[in-house]
Amino acid sequence: MNWYVVYTKPKWEKKLALQLQSRGINCYCPIVVQSRQWSDRIKKVEVPLFNSYVFVQLAEEDRQLVFDVPGAVRYLFWLGKPAIVRNEEIETIQNWLQVAKENKVSLTQHQIGDCIEVPTGPFAAQNAVVQDIKKTHYVLVLEGMGCVLKMKIHNQ
Repeated sequence: MNWYVVYTKPKWEKKLALQLQSRGINCYCPIVVQSRQWSDRIKKVEVPLFNSYVFVQLAEEDRQLVFDVPGAVRYLFWLGKPAIVRNEEIETIQNWLQVAKENKVSLTQHQIGDCIEVPTGPFAAQNAVVQDIKKTHYVLVLEGMGCVLKMKIHNQ
């Protein structure tokens, strides 16, 4: 069975994932904890890692089952076909989210446009292109996964 990407209504990621799981459909909605500030307080909230996306693992002939659940809009397509996410990529996201401490990465010897291999952390051994270098972070494009990674600079 393949992993597909379902595009959801805005702010429906967690609701859709819960409803799909209750119907026996294997799905994954990666969640991260962020600090949000209101005028009177700061609160930690759980938000989806990818806005408006939920990953579902289904057989090709069962793909229409997700539309029985409110909140599912359509599948994400790539080159005219439903986008398929490899198991390794789902596992990489899961491993990355389980890492409790931040990993130190030093890219000072690289320039924008360089193709590098991420040396440490959950994305270790992934090929990436340095897209931008800022004072506080680096922006890397993980072409194999089709995503952009922002990594903080840690002063030693």
